Amino acid sequence: MSARAIVSVTNDLYTDQRVHKVCTFLVDQGYDVLLVGRKRKSSIPLPERAYRTHRMKLLFETGAKFYAFFNLRLFFFLLFRKADVLVSNDLDTLLANYMAKKFKRKTRLVYDSHEYFTEVPELTSRPKVQRVWLRIEEWIFPKLKDVYTVNGSIAEIYSKKYNKQLRIVRNISPLWKGKELQSKQALGIPENVPLIILQGAGINVERGAEEAVEAMKSVDAVLMIVGDGDVVPKLKKYVESEGKPLTEKVIFYGKKPYDVMMNYTTYADIGLTLDKPNSLNYKLSLPNKVFDYMHTNTAVVATEIKEVANVVRSHNIGVVLDNFSVENLAKTLNELLADQDRLNEFHANCAKAALTENWEKETEVLAEIYPKVD
Repeated sequence: MSARAIVSVTNDLYTDQRVHKVCTFLVDQGYDVLLVGRKRKSSIPLPERAYRTHRMKLLFETGAKFYAFFNLRLFFFLLFRKADVLVSNDLDTLLANYMAKKFKRKTRLVYDSHEYFTEVPELTSRPKVQRVWLRIEEWIFPKLKDVYTVNGSIAEIYSKKYNKQLRIVRNISPLWKGKELQSKQALGIPENVPLIILQGAGINVERGAEEAVEAMKSVDAVLMIVGDGDVVPKLKKYVESEGKPLTEKVIFYGKKPYDVMMNYTTYADIGLTLDKPNSLNYKLSLPNKVFDYMHTNTAVVATEIKEVANVVRSHNIGVVLDNFSVENLAKTLNELLADQDRLNEFHANCAKAALTENWEKETEVLAEIYPKVD
């Protein structure tokens, strides 16, 4: 029988590409994989995958009660299932995995830290809740043997704080083949206009979406917002209240499966990644959308976030804003759209960079963490 791996995450599994890529890699390594998450009222049925999935229905969808109930349910779920490897994704699943591991002495626990969790804005604005998560991290992290994270900045902080060596597996896109590219008409994309895209599962407050929408009043192009997040309903209302021409310049496409989303990205001239350095977590982030843009030859306009700026500058695939404001964003977009030669250079550089910056390269590190099994 194949070695069994149970992978857990607190989301509803639909748009989490990092977890999907790791699970697919584990299958390729010979593991029997079960991915566990939650089912929300708004959850969309999952497409067929190469591994098994289980989504737990919970009484609560947000807040402290959700996290407490989720970890309790997850603990009992893991406790009564055989597993050779438990993979905990982020701090909000770690407690259940760690406690289950105590009853499964022959089972490995691997921790995949997607971000600097205790410094996300949702916690820094609530110090009491933040302290609870910090205590959980400080209790468990020093005891962990196998840990990896998404970039060097976060690895360095954890390494200094807990005197541990962390591996780095960046959340980079797989090589994009674009074999089944749908037409603009089929996707509902306007023809014969420059296209700008803001994509992702976390289009949240303080991540630049508000400024992007406002900037479009002064930009002769269409902004495609493909994805979802807590600021999207507010933005939809704002755009509707402004009426034309903003309703024609900003189009919301909602959450899409990864391959479908990448169709929209392929048609875009420019991709936006506009996180603000208002929290340490955002300062250290390296969103996978940066690499999605790279892999579809889409020029990047980014804010001065260390890891993002390093990628954009080192490969010369776009523009890093020297200051982030509605006016400066609009000015940068207009200048770039008016300079086709510069855009073409960025697009060509994206194609070159994708040959080395891809998930296939990152899996070389994963292979050390999860060796092939018979």
